[in-house]
Amino acid sequence: MTSPLLREQLRRRAEYTHKFNTGVGRYGWLRLTPAYSLKIVEELIANHPDARRILDPFCGTGTTALCAAYQGHESVTADINPFLIWLTKTKTAQYSQTIAEAAQSACRQALDMIARRTVKPVSTPPIFNIERWWNLETLGFLRLLRAAIDNAAEPDTPVHDLLLVAFCRTLIELSQAAFNHQSMSFGNDDGSTLPFPVDRGAVFAASVQFVLGGVPENPSGAASVVLADARTLKDKISGSFDLVITSPPYVNRMSYIRELRPYMYWLGFLQNGRDAGELDWKAIGGTWGIATSRLTDWKRPEGHFRSTRLTNVLQAIAHAENKHGSLLAKYVAKYFDDMWTHFCELPALLAPGAEVHYIVGNSTFYGTLVATEQLYAEMLSALGFSRVECRPLRKRNSNKALVEFDVVARWK
Repeated sequence: MTSPLLREQLRRRAEYTHKFNTGVGRYGWLRLTPAYSLKIVEELIANHPDARRILDPFCGTGTTALCAAYQGHESVTADINPFLIWLTKTKTAQYSQTIAEAAQSACRQALDMIARRTVKPVSTPPIFNIERWWNLETLGFLRLLRAAIDNAAEPDTPVHDLLLVAFCRTLIELSQAAFNHQSMSFGNDDGSTLPFPVDRGAVFAASVQFVLGGVPENPSGAASVVLADARTLKDKISGSFDLVITSPPYVNRMSYIRELRPYMYWLGFLQNGRDAGELDWKAIGGTWGIATSRLTDWKRPEGHFRSTRLTNVLQAIAHAENKHGSLLAKYVAKYFDDMWTHFCELPALLAPGAEVHYIVGNSTFYGTLVATEQLYAEMLSALGFSRVECRPLRKRNSNKALVEFDVVARWK
């Protein structure tokens, strides 16, 4: 019989081995694009072959921009997070075989530097409880690898960018974090070594091979990636768009900054926890770190969206039998006020007859259903959009009340 310890080690080995074997081409570079999301976006774009320009105001990992570019369209996408802007620019860029060969050569040079100890490691990123993410041996390797990449490839070049994508894959593949549910968890978080041998250099080399496998898939369309706030799009984006396909943050208190922080710290997009909290406060739906304390003093602006449905929801949450009810009601109110500000930007950016698709899920707080899709529909209708529909796409989990929708509308 196999001992329980050996079975657990075999299970962990299998989980480790297959952790990042999913995803195709550039979509799978960081395994951040769910297959169902990719399919929805591809189908929506395919159903609008005459769309001249496509807009995604909430870039995320660049799925809409990349899909549009692959199907030959011109697209513009924006995000407030500089890491996501860098990632999407890297994913939608054009690469030659020469660049791929140079990246392969730089990978070998980097690993040789580590083997020969001819590179000085970078400082340990100030990630809170970093030992939960990586044990000491792995941390040592990652610090050397990050430094070696900068020495093997000139920063801010295509080769350097491709190696950094592979580095990001390696970060998570060597981590003790699990992403099999909405909130990440950690295994073996006592800082000890993994329960089976790991060739860390081979993991990075395999990640480079995976990334370079998507390099020949150069998109035929053009993608413009802009660092911008979705609430002030007109400041950074101009022209008219025929199609909008996007998935904004959900009203579920999930911090995308928190989920992305390992990449952002190691690549220098975050320097400390305050930076993370500031960026999360600026983002729609953010409540991490200082964002929570600032929410306590936040007040609704004069021009906030007025809706009986929303008022009833806020009152129900605020009066729930929970000491945090009032704070969570503020969170929900700010989310929809921010989205209203965003929606008010759209009319100036849309061509007559333009169609918009907002992929979003509803939420619950203390048993109160927040029908996000219905509130989006109200906002779009109030701005003069027509043919507004809320099309259910899928159940989000075992809770039958939680559903993902495509909120569809047409501009005048």
